[in-house]
Amino acid sequence: MDSTTVTSTAPGVARSRIDIRLILAFFAIYVLWGGTFLAIRVAVLLMPPLFTAGVRFFIAGILLYGIMRLRGQPRPSSAEWRSLAVMGLLMFVVTYGALFWAEQYVPSGITSVLEASLPLITLALEVFVFRRQALKWSMFLAVLMGFGGVALLLFENTRQTYGLLPCMVILGGATSWSLGAVLTRSMPLPKSRPLTAGAAMLLGGGTLLALSGLTGELHPFPHIPWRAAWALLYLIVCGSLLAFTAFVWLIGRMPATRVASHAYVNPLVAVALGYFAAGEVITPRTLVASALVVASVFLILKKDGAPPSVQEDQSPKMVKENDPLVM
Repeated sequence: MDSTTVTSTAPGVARSRIDIRLILAFFAIYVLWGGTFLAIRVAVLLMPPLFTAGVRFFIAGILLYGIMRLRGQPRPSSAEWRSLAVMGLLMFVVTYGALFWAEQYVPSGITSVLEASLPLITLALEVFVFRRQALKWSMFLAVLMGFGGVALLLFENTRQTYGLLPCMVILGGATSWSLGAVLTRSMPLPKSRPLTAGAAMLLGGGTLLALSGLTGELHPFPHIPWRAAWALLYLIVCGSLLAFTAFVWLIGRMPATRVASHAYVNPLVAVALGYFAAGEVITPRTLVASALVVASVFLILKKDGAPPSVQEDQSPKMVKENDPLVM
């Protein structure tokens, strides 16, 4: 489906009409998802990270799962719940526990570029670890370019106050997401994408809240300033509900490669928001590293036909065999 609809105003005369729904949907997956990095940064500077991530995903998961059940979607089977538990652990508990913790120290723009390497990590796992794809030199060079950008970014960050460790934690979380995306493709999952995402978010969010209690974040119970509350509300509504709904709607109407373009647009939005809205520093080295990562992701998605991973607001098997990270 194209972004324009042709209507006839007179014999032999055609007029194109822009579909406002497509504009709003792409705005959601480009800008709303891109804005989640800054929202996470704002929230975790004011609230404990595991608590923040747990509240976000538990509430979003309950809402999404409940809505789909009310709309008549069947309850997952026992085997599907086991798969959802694996997904929730790898793709929400580990990935977002790491991401929310690390964003206490790493600016949102840098975080978004590191997360953009997720398709590169997933492709590397599929080719070199699980042997599910043949090695293609064009893809290998694209991955090499992307990891070169990541290395450049990490080298830059060793001289910054936030250091190397939080950046490595972000990459470790992204690797966990990629591993979950690859493993769950061969596991039984509900046919409904929103139901799958909601159930995985619910399980992951509940586990994050339990970990928050075990690590002492809830003693005393965290104070939630208004600024953090608004950031958390943005993450739940805009990141986990509106943008995901737009994503699912677009997937049913547009080529997967076009929808997957959010994977390299989100970092650009996040870097711009971090710079203009939060005063985050952007160095020439950061710009070069970001360009290498975004360009490599663009080449991979263009050749592969869909984003090689799944993330938060999406779930496995949503876009053919691949899915983006839900931010």
